[in-house]
Amino acid sequence: MLVAGAGAGKFGGILAAGIDEAGRGPLAGPVVAASVILSYSKEIEGINDSKKLSEKKRESLFWDIVCSAIAIGVGIIGPEVIDEINILNASKLAMVRAVEDLRIKPSILLIDALTLQITGYKQIPIIKGDAKSACIAAASIIAKVTRDCIMKAYDTQYPQYGFSSHKGYGTKVHMDNLRKFGPCAIHRKTFAPVMNCY
Repeated sequence: MLVAGAGAGKFGGILAAGIDEAGRGPLAGPVVAASVILSYSKEIEGINDSKKLSEKKRESLFWDIVCSAIAIGVGIIGPEVIDEINILNASKLAMVRAVEDLRIKPSILLIDALTLQITGYKQIPIIKGDAKSACIAAASIIAKVTRDCIMKAYDTQYPQYGFSSHKGYGTKVHMDNLRKFGPCAIHRKTFAPVMNCY
């Protein structure tokens, strides 16, 4: 169950932002992070960890969050940087950029299981935070829907891989096409399944 106090924009009376990312596991495309300060006067019904929601429900909640949140920030790190600094560091960098993208500065960052190299904020890492905190869950939805849109756009550029269906994850269809056509510009070249296709 989501924690009510961690769900609103105020955490113990202090303005808080939830932070999460999408896209650590895929073999292609960016990692996307979002930071969200939810309104503490308007509850969004049905908000949950993005992985537990259908695509249709995520997209509906995405617009509910966009229309009612106090502030939203997004950070996007592409595959070239992922290959250069590794996926964990790229995820953290995307989260930092998402915080920096907020138009309002929160006092507390509620983060799904990580701490960030960023000054001026109190940080509270929450294990499985996207299942416990509404503002982290909201960030997970913003990050996931944003990344899915990016991968659907890439599908028009690289239609042979089927990115619109698997979003870059290592499904059988993706792996078959990766072996058939070889990696493209958005594949993560340091990921073993991609390296093995050169």
